[in-house]
Amino acid sequence: MARIFTFLFIASLTGALAFAAPGGAQPNILILYADDLGFGDLGCYHAESKIPTPNLDKLASEGMRFTDGHSSSGICTPSRYALLTGRHHWRKFDGIVNAFGESVFAPERLTMPEMLKGKGYNTAAIGKWHLGWNWAAIRKADAEKSGEGRAAAWGPEDFHWDQAIPDGPLAHGFDHYFGDTVINFPPYCWIEDDKVVRAPDVMMDESKWKTIKEGRWECRPGPMISDWDPYENIPETTRRAVSYIEKQAESDAPFFLYFAFPSPHAPIIPNDEFDGKSEAGPYGDFVYETDDACGRILKALEASGQAENTIVIFSADNGPEKYAYARDELFGHWSAEPLRGLKRDIYEGGHRVPFIVKWPGVVEAGAVSAALVSQIDFMATLAGIVDFELPNDAGEDSHDLGPLLRGDTDSVRETHIHQTKSERWAIRHGDWLLVEGKDGYHSGRVKAWEEKRDYPADDKGEIELFNMKADIGQKSDLAAKEAEKVAELSALLGKIREQGYSAPRLQ
Repeated sequence: MARIFTFLFIASLTGALAFAAPGGAQPNILILYADDLGFGDLGCYHAESKIPTPNLDKLASEGMRFTDGHSSSGICTPSRYALLTGRHHWRKFDGIVNAFGESVFAPERLTMPEMLKGKGYNTAAIGKWHLGWNWAAIRKADAEKSGEGRAAAWGPEDFHWDQAIPDGPLAHGFDHYFGDTVINFPPYCWIEDDKVVRAPDVMMDESKWKTIKEGRWECRPGPMISDWDPYENIPETTRRAVSYIEKQAESDAPFFLYFAFPSPHAPIIPNDEFDGKSEAGPYGDFVYETDDACGRILKALEASGQAENTIVIFSADNGPEKYAYARDELFGHWSAEPLRGLKRDIYEGGHRVPFIVKWPGVVEAGAVSAALVSQIDFMATLAGIVDFELPNDAGEDSHDLGPLLRGDTDSVRETHIHQTKSERWAIRHGDWLLVEGKDGYHSGRVKAWEEKRDYPADDKGEIELFNMKADIGQKSDLAAKEAEKVAELSALLGKIREQGYSAPRLQ
């Protein structure tokens, strides 16, 4: 019997809702998660964007567009961990999983797919993983890295490629996985479930690939299959997502598909058919290709008869990479418009991201919400939807956004903590944002960009305070004038960090 109720969850939003599906059926869930996408890249967020994004703009017109939605971190791995656990990443770690790195999930940590699997869902992850595996389990005992420093790497002969790789997606709630784990990290090959599809037989060699369209490959050395083609990533994973959706339409069980793009993260490699589709260079063309892939997946839902009973959510893991400064200079396109900061930064541009939710019959088409929301809230939101009672040691920072999806205007979340590296923190509370550091940059300060945008010179203060309602670009530091507000937010930051939770149900 075909499933007729689908929950499509594009890229990174959260919305929880106690909602009875037709016939009592549980909704399917699809998350499409972009990588290094700017708040101002999509047309629906920035009317003067130089990048056409017709499919995501259409999605926004059919659902709810959140204008104050955040990832947990300004970099990849922590945001993905937070999305899939409902827990601030910094309670455990704050860096990325490096090449052949271990899993960030503790065995006892409840994940979103585990929760949904417990409610009868088929679960799958397709695309970028970047949350670690136990590669040591298949590495040969006498294996040694070759090379020195950052060039040191394992070789293709150092692994038992015919063996299952433990502690990956299948160990943390997913029934199925297909992807290359991380596009610019080894091994450069497809992985299906917990095994490589073909064993790598050479070391990574960029000279074997087509010319890169913008910037550098930024690929770490390591094992590769000899005919590996990075340009095939989006086309192949998109085909796999379409196939999965088509097959699940005939299943009696609901499904959860977490689809994570490699784009527009470096390497910037839009396929030839997308060249020149934007006015923002190859990066813009890569965003356009990402939008096109979203459209293909959404069309597969429509063709399978599931679109009308589908929730769609779109978001990204963090803001755009530092090349956005050159893009602004060359093309007049600021990927984080109207925000300050980029990937890694704890200024808003590092973690305020596109956040779109569509749910026909529940979410009002064309709605816009200014409520503060976070990808961490996915966990409690979905728990509410599928009627799962979260234990006290799961989703410790997750808020149920169901009321917002139903149209309530009162904010569900009042506070959010931003952190990428341990030396600097920021806390948002209501309209106020405190940066506990001399500034919110980790990617570096570009004075020419600040002068172009009329930012004042650095005041050399040890902390910064902004009123986000009046100053979304974070130009006016009010710390010296608002000592009481600084003290209040600093104390609140310390309290949330120390108590180990912030979810309303645990208060």
